[in-house]
Amino acid sequence: MQTSVRLERPRWKEKLPGRGSPSLPFRGVGGGMWAACNIKVRDCLVAASVVLRRCLRVEATMAKSKFEYVREFEADDTCLPHCWVVVRLDGRNFHRFADKHSFAKPNDSRALHLMTKCAQTVMEELEDIVIAYGQSDEYSFVFKRKSNWFKRRASKFMTHVASQFASSYVFYWRDYFKDQPLLYPPGFDGRVVVYPSNQTLRDYLSWRQADCHINNLYNTVFWTLIQQSGLTPVQAQERLQGTLAAEKNEILFSEFNINYNNEPPMYRKGTVLIWQKVDEVMTKEVKLPAEMEGKKMAVTRTRTKPVPLHCDIIGDAFWKEHLEILDEES
Repeated sequence: MQTSVRLERPRWKEKLPGRGSPSLPFRGVGGGMWAACNIKVRDCLVAASVVLRRCLRVEATMAKSKFEYVREFEADDTCLPHCWVVVRLDGRNFHRFADKHSFAKPNDSRALHLMTKCAQTVMEELEDIVIAYGQSDEYSFVFKRKSNWFKRRASKFMTHVASQFASSYVFYWRDYFKDQPLLYPPGFDGRVVVYPSNQTLRDYLSWRQADCHINNLYNTVFWTLIQQSGLTPVQAQERLQGTLAAEKNEILFSEFNINYNNEPPMYRKGTVLIWQKVDEVMTKEVKLPAEMEGKKMAVTRTRTKPVPLHCDIIGDAFWKEHLEILDEES
């Protein structure tokens, strides 16, 4: 004869037995079975916890290998805090590059616009750049004083800017040199300089723009003597040796009827890139409520982007007009 046994579940107020504590009474025949089941579950959890801790210790030991000591050889190149970080790129052996790719002399507008496009790409990727200045085959990028990008490591600043600029130069080449194939990849070297005050930063940018004026005036006279007077490069160099800026201007005006001040500002002053709000018109398909099919309409949107200017940055007028560039909170 079979006997049926009814097991009762423990009341909610009755606690299950813990380690080292007496078992609580359970109603019915199955009370001991509940306690045994609870002990087995607890023992399994304890065993799993021990195994997990051992695995974590082994994994941590493996992560710290015996070769990790080589990290101690890395030099600390953190830029000083609260200072302007400037990354300047220069084309490597660009005289040869310009000759191989038939750049116009003394200035090739295609090459200059390509350089500016690359600089804009860098600024859009690294938004902590507040201003950039470029001329010929060089560009300078100024990061915010309080920028904490790459933990202010100089090597990170330089390599990110150089790699982005160089890859953009190759990527956008055909947009500006449609008929001239890229014969070999260009190279750019970079350096990082830290400037502690607004005045030293302004002096740096003024130095680069003054250098643009000096070099462009010389190159303009030099190539005019070669192209219009038929002098050889050596003869043109001897003609200009020791001459001052006023004398170079006089050669251009008296012999070739060229007023240097009428030359394009991009050649004489270089290119300044600053952030400005720009309205962009784009075509977008818009569906009106009363129509089943959408219509293509011109939509205007405003976005902030790096805009090129060809202006004087040595005087005070530019900086008074754009106070946000040297803002102490930047």
